[in-house]
Amino acid sequence: MDEKLYRLAAIDVGTNSFHLIVVDAKENGKFTILGKEKEVVRLGEGMTDMKHISPEAMIRALETLKRFKLIADSFEAPIRAVATSATREALNKEAFLELVRQNTGIEIEVVSGYEEARLIYLGALQALQIYDKRALVIDIGGGSTEFLLGEEEHIHYANSLKLGAVRLTRRFFQSDETKQSEIEACRQWVIGALNPIERKMEGERYDIAVGSSGTILNLAAVACTMKGRDSAVDEGSVVVTREELRPVFKAILNEPTVDGRKKIPGLDPARADIIVAGAIILMETMDRLGIDSIATSKYALREGIILDTYRKLAGSSVKQEQHLSDVRKTSVYHLAENCRFESEHAESVTKLAMQLFEQTRVLHGLERAELEYLQAASVLHDIGYHISHSQHHKHSYYIIRNSELLGFTDREIEIIANVARYHRKSHPKQKHDAYNSLTKKDQEIVRKLSAILRIADGLDRKHSHTVKSIECEIGRDAVDMILRTADSGEPTLEIWGAERRKGLFEEVFGKDVRFHYSVLLESEAVA
Repeated sequence: MDEKLYRLAAIDVGTNSFHLIVVDAKENGKFTILGKEKEVVRLGEGMTDMKHISPEAMIRALETLKRFKLIADSFEAPIRAVATSATREALNKEAFLELVRQNTGIEIEVVSGYEEARLIYLGALQALQIYDKRALVIDIGGGSTEFLLGEEEHIHYANSLKLGAVRLTRRFFQSDETKQSEIEACRQWVIGALNPIERKMEGERYDIAVGSSGTILNLAAVACTMKGRDSAVDEGSVVVTREELRPVFKAILNEPTVDGRKKIPGLDPARADIIVAGAIILMETMDRLGIDSIATSKYALREGIILDTYRKLAGSSVKQEQHLSDVRKTSVYHLAENCRFESEHAESVTKLAMQLFEQTRVLHGLERAELEYLQAASVLHDIGYHISHSQHHKHSYYIIRNSELLGFTDREIEIIANVARYHRKSHPKQKHDAYNSLTKKDQEIVRKLSAILRIADGLDRKHSHTVKSIECEIGRDAVDMILRTADSGEPTLEIWGAERRKGLFEEVFGKDVRFHYSVLLESEAVA
């Protein structure tokens, strides 16, 4: 049988550069590259505080994304675009996202630094034979530097620091000539910022350090050129030692002008203005963490986006050579456990919510992605008790919204947090700021999922898990919900709880909800 292919396009909306890749992804998780493009956009240019994307940067970004879309469309490849630090920190990011959406149709996903690190790690796994190794992956970008310690499907540690080549250039190197005092000030800043990574990595074991993205690749290229291996980086991964990089750092830091740095053999001229900051970040990272050598990965965020997208599309049918665990589920339960959730109640509500979702597809018309949001919200709906009982649904929203849920984008976390917030009390309202900030499409998703979750939670009112399953019969004017229980007593309190919570479901789907029950046979209950 022919191997199933998914044609996909991924765009990395970075602080310094935008990257496009178009591939045919295969069932084993590998892919064939059909096209690649890179454009230096400098989205973070002029952002000394990384708080605003300038109108000029928006125009450059929009023109680049228009070209990228034409390329992707020529291959008939659907696009997934992911934005990193410059976008996620900008106070005017919504204006930028809407500008792109209106003019290109591209929906840009904004991810957290932790999620960015995970996607970069997925890219590195595809580039290097490191799946069975404990790897420390470092990615120096324009606005941030990501660190991830991983092994096989396990992410042991991930962090993102606001250290980027563009960010630090804007902060420390604004004059025509770089001064040693500026270099020293930047070094001390980097040393201070690296402290939490240094403390975390003290005593940690890893088999290999991996560096990805433009800054590290270019510094490695200069080192290879100095050693007479001009094309080594272009040919694939190379390993460069700290000692081999020292003359590279010296040459860059001792050259005061951009024009002078452009003449350094192997240095990308387009990076000459930001390479001083990038070199300091890598130099101090290797020194502070005691990294003796680093292997380069030509794959990074965009290739990680491809693998992550393929896994989401193919679902359980993916037959990868190395199976990666469900990162989303792991991160959700990790947060729930940290908040000391009532696991049996959460599992009961989640089970009933999933059944309701599947049996009411004809009403809500949602897909697998939305089912995952419902599952996450169901597990996490009561974690606000960790703060206090009073208004715990609002506390649940706050905790979820401000947590790093690996595998989820910023938008997805916002949806999950809103669904959990509306599992009780008020229905979603435009006067609620968090709900009002969602797009109309996402507001509708929240309303539908919250409607389901409210009934599921009501059906475990006593936290006794009396209702074991639910079956829905959808009629023209009503939905009859038949509750299956494992004891002979009438689930009075459960039905009472669901009756109190059914209003949103009836409002959203325009049908009355009626509850009935039947007792499971002993054999069914055991099964």
